[in-house]
Amino acid sequence: MMKRLSVAVVLVLSGALLGTVATRSFLQGQQPLTPPATPKELTSYRDIVKGVLPAVVSIESKGKPAARERRRGRSQLDPRIPEEFRRFFEDFQPQQDSEDGPGRLGFGSGFLVDPKGVILTNNHVVDGADEVTVELQDGRKFTTKNIKTDSKTDLALVRLDTKDNLPYLELGDSDRMDIGDRVLAIGAPFGLVGSVTHGIVSGKGRSLRMNMYEDFLQTDAAINPGNSGGPLISLEGKVIGINSAIKTRNGGFQGVGLAISSNLAKDVMQQLLKNGVVKRGYLGVQIKDLSEPALAERLGLKKGEQGVLVTRAFEGAPAVKGGVKEGDVITSINSVAIHDGRDLQWVVARLPLGKPVKVRVLRDGKPTLLDVVIEEQPENLGSSRVPLPKAPEREPESVGISKLGIEAADLTADLAERLGYGEKLKGAVVTSVKRDSPAASDLVPGLLITKVDATPVRSANALRSAVEAASLSKGLLLKVQSPQGGMSFVLVKSESSRDE
Repeated sequence: MMKRLSVAVVLVLSGALLGTVATRSFLQGQQPLTPPATPKELTSYRDIVKGVLPAVVSIESKGKPAARERRRGRSQLDPRIPEEFRRFFEDFQPQQDSEDGPGRLGFGSGFLVDPKGVILTNNHVVDGADEVTVELQDGRKFTTKNIKTDSKTDLALVRLDTKDNLPYLELGDSDRMDIGDRVLAIGAPFGLVGSVTHGIVSGKGRSLRMNMYEDFLQTDAAINPGNSGGPLISLEGKVIGINSAIKTRNGGFQGVGLAISSNLAKDVMQQLLKNGVVKRGYLGVQIKDLSEPALAERLGLKKGEQGVLVTRAFEGAPAVKGGVKEGDVITSINSVAIHDGRDLQWVVARLPLGKPVKVRVLRDGKPTLLDVVIEEQPENLGSSRVPLPKAPEREPESVGISKLGIEAADLTADLAERLGYGEKLKGAVVTSVKRDSPAASDLVPGLLITKVDATPVRSANALRSAVEAASLSKGLLLKVQSPQGGMSFVLVKSESSRDE
């Protein structure tokens, strides 16, 4: 009985205390505290999704046996697709089909960008297709053969033949997106049409060397096979990316999705709409980034100045016609600074065709201004990679150059023929490179060394003499040549005084 009375007293006292506090707050004119309102976009994306979904479509591409074989061959041989992305694209491989009629090539997504039935998607969704079947969210289906592609950005347009005004989406400004901004990915993963996932922008300006021209947004929104070509949506309901690939070990989502930026897609889309193809400027050079400050300085660039080294100027190309030579360092085009190879690629691609531009180069450390007339880029440019030089068999007459950690041999007529070098070339062929040696990160067997600093090299013994006379701690500037005709400079350096 005493225990119950004690509890009652405590409750009465607690109630009296709360009443006193409430009364005091009321008498002092204070309002009870209320939690801050949660923004609606953090609790639901329903309004955005309702506005976007009607314009998102699923795409089934079909092709005849010959097209399926061409596509299967390209996918198996294409060296540009890194292994960690290859599994993602396996879902787009042609299905075995014994019939002579069109068979399924692949399945993906897309979205309408024009009320008259223009759809933007990935090139790899419709690559090689003779026709595609497009299905809208409301169940309407269209079959069309009007397909325009740009393999160099992995983008494509599909036109529907319709008199109806269809729902469509607006391309937003991908440059305005910041890391951490919320986004929605919409498409048909594994054939599940109309699926929506959410996440954030995880990275910007990604380049993965899958396509010739790249500007990827990275996102952790779930993207799987079938999402390709679908839109990546901002919370404003605008398309800021075209979902394209995932980095994966097993073919499934692992938190690293990639979407082509909408700003890259805008230019491609306009050209495909107007011309059916994308025309880009062409300079005709092979280049090397000068990311190593010491090498850039030795080639004549001032501190803080950047540029790219011309390692090869192709015969008959606009660069050669305008006077550009191998060994030149391009620093600007029409006063636009060139920082690296990606800069050069984008600047040249957007230059007007058939008109001269001012190309500033450093030649032997001295600035030179050249007039170069830009031509249209060849269709097959960038479709293959330059192979590494063949490694020669160990030659009995190889000379050891301990200072560099390599062995080299004279470029005899027999060796030149086996490796693919021209008859008139002279120099020392690298035959082996010791692991962890000063030259290990820059030289590979099969390269031809033709100069050490300002000293020409015509034999292996001449190379050894020139190396012994130079300072490794200050750095040796080696001019090297590959069998394919390209040249380059490498700076081999050691901090150890014992190498002198």
